[in-house]
Order: sequence, then structure tokens, then C-alpha cells
Amino acid sequence: MTKPFENTREFALEMDKNDPLRAYRDQFNYPRVKGKQVIYFTGNSLGLQPKIAGDYVNEIMQDWANLAVEGHFYAEKPWWDYHERLAKPLAKVVGASPGEVTVMNTLTVNLHLLMVSFYRPTKHRFKILCEEKAFPSDQYMLKSQVKYHGLDPENAIVEVRKREGEHFWRTGDILSKIEELGEELALVLMGGVNYYNGQVLDMAAITTTAKSQGAVVGWDLAHAAGNVPLQLSEWGVDFAAWCSYKYMNSGPGSASGVFINKKYHGLKEIPRFEGWWGTKKETRFLMQPEFDPIPTADAWQLSNPPVLAVAPYLAALQLFEEAGMPALLAKQKLLTSYLEFILKEIDKQVESTFEIITPEDRGCQLSVFLHGEGREIFEYLMQNGVIVDWREPNVIRLAPVPFYCSYDDMFRFGQILKAGILSK
Repeated sequence: MTKPFENTREFALEMDKNDPLRAYRDQFNYPRVKGKQVIYFTGNSLGLQPKIAGDYVNEIMQDWANLAVEGHFYAEKPWWDYHERLAKPLAKVVGASPGEVTVMNTLTVNLHLLMVSFYRPTKHRFKILCEEKAFPSDQYMLKSQVKYHGLDPENAIVEVRKREGEHFWRTGDILSKIEELGEELALVLMGGVNYYNGQVLDMAAITTTAKSQGAVVGWDLAHAAGNVPLQLSEWGVDFAAWCSYKYMNSGPGSASGVFINKKYHGLKEIPRFEGWWGTKKETRFLMQPEFDPIPTADAWQLSNPPVLAVAPYLAALQLFEEAGMPALLAKQKLLTSYLEFILKEIDKQVESTFEIITPEDRGCQLSVFLHGEGREIFEYLMQNGVIVDWREPNVIRLAPVPFYCSYDDMFRFGQILKAGILSK
């Protein structure tokens, strides 16, 4: 049993000493402010660079230089099937079989492509359920898809709202809305972890209830993949997509991951935008006129993989393989709880009031209202080597990623935050 938390440097250093994942901290590159390594809290926006990522990219650059076109087949990691190396480790992260995941394109592109297959509105079943104020790109995607089908977004898109005065969604409200929509509900598509408040939705319960109403279920896992426990196959999810540059540490704008339930594999008749990289490898270069789908999620691929973008993802997944999701999730829970403790301790020592709007159902993000504070506290933190994320009107988002954040980071952040508030 973990001993009670203490707001002391000695306690934090002791926790770090006993951290089984402590060695991974040295496997990432950090920005520096005033010559010192930063405390990095924005892995929910862009994860730090694994030091081995450069090696993976340079390997491709060397193969390109030395082999040119022959690199597709004769590189040490041939380019034509490069993406397949990600399937097995990625499947462990999202709770799927390797054949149910693939890597291609970017997140919103993939959501649009998946909507071709999984949003098939009819006269009576056409409504989409999402959360209020979903990430803007998801809102734009949903509205444009509905318009493409000749429908009115005001009628076709239904948002589940938070209760008045509350900062989180109640699972019961979401399930009730699903049952209320009933046979009109064509699709549930939500963010598994909300980008603003860090809440983890009950994906299992929502999926089960939606399926009982005959709806298709998809998840945007941009803030969930690599951050929270996922069992997409077991839950019966139809499809999902996620970016890889947040908790997955694959680099800015890098390739997106996709999950497609195996029950849809090998179906030639399923609606789908198709390209030659989705055809079976055995016949791909015969240049046949008819599409012959790979019997896995790879059938949704369109073009040959952008290996220079995929390489850092493969590098990051090597670290996930070594550390294992159970160990990462265990540290994530403890580290986030320690950060919460530190915030509450500092709150007692200053006149400001901190309100953590992230509920207990969370990953490694805490969203904090700094009542009585303005953007100047954000600027103070950034100038003093604490990289955080600001959201209007006065919310900072803090993501203590278990790979590269330490308990000492949490303690030192508390001291810097306190100094910033008292310095006004």
C-alpha cells in the first residue's frame, strides 16, 4: 500500500527512486527554458520526442539514399509493408486483434473515410449522437457529412449536454438519450476522453446501450489511445480512430491509427472509398481492374504508407512494448493523484481557489479552473520552465504523462505555481 502523500521534495524523490518506469524518463528529448529541462505537462497536445525516433527516420533516409526505389522491397524494414510492424504492439494499446488495426492518413481524414462505411442514414434512422462541444474538427466533420447526405445538422446531430452547473457528463444521461432516440439513432460518435475536461466516458456501457438500439458505434480516441485502458474488441465497438502525436509520442501531425471490428473484414460489398493499398498484397502489383480487399483493417487503406511519418510511431511503440500498458496505467493513476494532492496543498497556502473540473473517471489529465487568476499565471509558468496548456477563460490543462513526468516534477510545479501567485 502506498504511504500517504507528502508535499515535500524528499517524498517526491523517494517516489521517483521506487518508480519501476523511472528509466524511461531519460529516453525522451526535452525543451529547455533558461538552460534547464522543462516540466512538461502538454503530452495531451504533443508528446515528447523519443530519442530513438531519429534513428528510425534516419534508417529510412539512408535506405532511400542507398537503395532508392528498391527500398520498397529490399530495405531492412521494407517500405511496402512497413505499417504492418505497428499492428501487433498497437493492438495491445487499444485492446484489439492485430488485424483490426492499421495506420494511415491523419485523424479527421480517417473519420471521414470511416463515415463512408459506417454512417448510412435512412429515412427513419439518420441521427448522430455526440457530446456537446466536441473537439471542433469532429464537429466540422460531422456537420459536413450530414450535409453531404442532404440532411440538416440541426435535426440530424444530437448533442448530449452536461447538467446545469456541472463540468462533466453523467453516464446515465448519455444512456437515456440513446434510448430516447431509439430507432432514429444511426450512429454514436464521441470522444472517448474529452479534450477539455479530461473525462473518460464509459465507453463500454455507451457502446452496449447503443448497439442494443441498433446503432453503429465509433470512438474518437485522440486523447484516449496510450492514455487509458481500452478494450475495443471486447466492447463490440464498430470503428475508432486516433491521432498518434499526443500520448503515443509519434511526432507532429504523424499518421493516425484506425480500428475496424473484424466482423466487417473481407466484405467486398461494404461501402468504402478504395485505393490500391487496400487490395490483397498477392495481387496488388498485377494491376487488376477489380478491388480485392485485404481481409483485415488494411482494406481501408488508400495509398502506400508515408513511411517517414510512420517511423517515429514505430519507435514510440517499441517503448510501449517494453514498458507495457499495465505498468504505464498504474503509474499514470498514482502520478495524477499526486498532482491532484499537490494542487490542493498549494490551494490551502494561497488566496486563489483551484477547481479541478476533471472527474474521477480520468486518464492523466487534470483540467483546473484558476479562479481569481488570469493568463498572467500561465505566462509565469511558461517563463519559469513549466509547459502547460491554457484554455479560456482561465483553465490550465495538466497532463502528467507516466513515460517522462516524475513525482519531483509534480512537487516542483507546485512550488513554481505558488511563487507565481504570490508574486502578483
